[in-house]
Amino acid sequence: MFFSKPTSEQAVALAAVFHCCELVSQVANTGEASPDNMAMCMGALLNQNPDSLSQLYGPVSGLTLGMESMQQLFSGRNQDQTEIMRYVISILYLARKLSSDAGRLSKIASGIENAELQAQHFSITHDNVYANVASLYQDTVSTLRLRIQVSGSSGFLQQTAVANRVRCLLFAAIRSAFLWQQLGGKRIHLAFYRKRLAQLLPINK
Repeated sequence: MFFSKPTSEQAVALAAVFHCCELVSQVANTGEASPDNMAMCMGALLNQNPDSLSQLYGPVSGLTLGMESMQQLFSGRNQDQTEIMRYVISILYLARKLSSDAGRLSKIASGIENAELQAQHFSITHDNVYANVASLYQDTVSTLRLRIQVSGSSGFLQQTAVANRVRCLLFAAIRSAFLWQQLGGKRIHLAFYRKRLAQLLPINK
């Protein structure tokens, strides 16, 4: 069976998945994350028709957290990332399931469009926008058989605002997982080309 080797664009999209998953861990354990990182993830989630990766994510330096996380794990330098990798694998699985579910995809597209309009009136990181997107996540992604169990501080995760941000970040991760698939990213790449994907990241240039 022939398949193409991974590309730099696939590597960036996958790094964005790692980026969101790292932020999920941060928010779940500390109750907060960098406003710039949150804005970038929300912007990517609400942008349904980008013309390029740079339009979706902005400067590639904005994905440094995700690129470093992915590089350390895929190059074998840091194996103490089982939680992050669990999130990433689950996100990629959910994205595959959703890609063949026209009903959920239509509901998600409509909900994201409404959230984008709401963000224009408030801001992309306004609590109302977080709550709206988190509710959409619960009504669509959370109804799938696989539900991601987020580890963290129960004191933070029981707070509505924190839980909403975690769901938004998981949604943003799924959005980038969709892009990874659209660009040709496959499970076989993760099995045989991890080091190559790490080498393709812009952080190495």
